[in-house]
Amino acid sequence: MKFGAVPVEQALGAILAHSVQLTGGRLRKGAVVSKSDQSALMNDGVTEIVVARLEADDLAENDAAERLASAIADPGKKGLSATNAFTGRVNLRAEIAGVVRVDADSIRAFNSVNPMITIATVPDYHLADARTMLATIKIISFGVPSKDVEAARLHLAEAIRIRQPVVRNASLIVTEIPGVASAKGIEAIKQRLVRWGVALDHVVFCAHRQDALEEALAGVSSELVLILTGSATSDIADVAPASVVGAGGRIERFGMPVDPGNLLFLGVINDAPVIGLPGCARSPALNGTDWVLARVACGVGVSASDISDMGVGGLLKEIPTRPQPRSRHGK
Repeated sequence: MKFGAVPVEQALGAILAHSVQLTGGRLRKGAVVSKSDQSALMNDGVTEIVVARLEADDLAENDAAERLASAIADPGKKGLSATNAFTGRVNLRAEIAGVVRVDADSIRAFNSVNPMITIATVPDYHLADARTMLATIKIISFGVPSKDVEAARLHLAEAIRIRQPVVRNASLIVTEIPGVASAKGIEAIKQRLVRWGVALDHVVFCAHRQDALEEALAGVSSELVLILTGSATSDIADVAPASVVGAGGRIERFGMPVDPGNLLFLGVINDAPVIGLPGCARSPALNGTDWVLARVACGVGVSASDISDMGVGGLLKEIPTRPQPRSRHGK
């Protein structure tokens, strides 16, 4: 692409690099200069303008952006759709709910081909609903070499994927303590499951004792088991995690470096994942529960190491109703 100032007489067919205000109106940046534009410019005494001219092997910004988007946007297969290009930009949106996986190496390689060819994405493991914007492809200059577009395109095929929900149903076990409103927050938990297409088949109440919780665990057979305790779980040997082990399961991880959400635990019983919910799960506000629940519901493996990694970015917005705010004054 050639770029620079030229006499107005030589600008026919070139791309206007900057908007120009004239007596009869405004010539906008990106417009292709016509004969009437030339006349208007000269009538206003403009003798020189800055333009861009595409060379034979260049693709115009919109054509380049759409060419790149076509490598990844496929609603039927990948759950991604693309907007029409405008000023060299195409936005990629989710057509389904799920957990977004972003291959950082592919994105880095794409952005290294030519500084004028860019893509910006949401973070890896982003939680997406239908129509959520996941990425934007932007051609910075008015045109780029077609060979660079093709080279960048090769890196997009598997760069962004959406893992759809695979878990169909869940059971919620709520332990009760006399004098404590145990049913509080069940609706918030149900709505979290609805988001991922998981039906809450059973809600079971039992006393906050290990024997009672073990019995309740033995009676559920859903693909996912959630435990909400009447009293906060403060140790891996506490009632809820101990009950999972006592009922023949195992604990993969107790505690997480996400706040709110520290007291979550993750386990397995009868091949079904078990999530011990922290008290903040009673609130609809984003907390560590959402990150783990989404991955589990969408069949994305969650290991102890994965939970350790959640500490980067894990400081979430404080929940106003939290019993023990981060600071003495709740600020």
